[in-house]
Amino acid sequence: MSDQLPACPECSEEYTYESGALFVCPMCGHEWSPAIADEADTALSGAVIRDAVGNVLTDGDTVTVVKDLKVKGAGGTIKVGTKVTDIRLLEDGVDGHDIDARVPGFGNMQLKSSVVKKA
Repeated sequence: MSDQLPACPECSEEYTYESGALFVCPMCGHEWSPAIADEADTALSGAVIRDAVGNVLTDGDTVTVVKDLKVKGAGGTIKVGTKVTDIRLLEDGVDGHDIDARVPGFGNMQLKSSVVKKA
């Protein structure tokens, strides 16, 4: 880690200090861990999308479904363990659906990252 501490992710002030294992901003009172600060530095987009177990997802990843999903309008269910390849992440997903993918047997649809696990 560099000698200079990162700016506060909430208010962007430079007066950050360390308090134990956390960074603290005296201006707004926000506290965060250094791991989150490092991840924010490496992320190209503003939001980091994680799967059901906390792995960071990226465009093109392969994921598996972790629970049965009823599909509205299709009259079927996506079963646990269904492998979905070449996902695309959505920054402005509707109603928490932040993955766009082609699901085998169902076609293109949007999924929530909370119901998939990185394969």
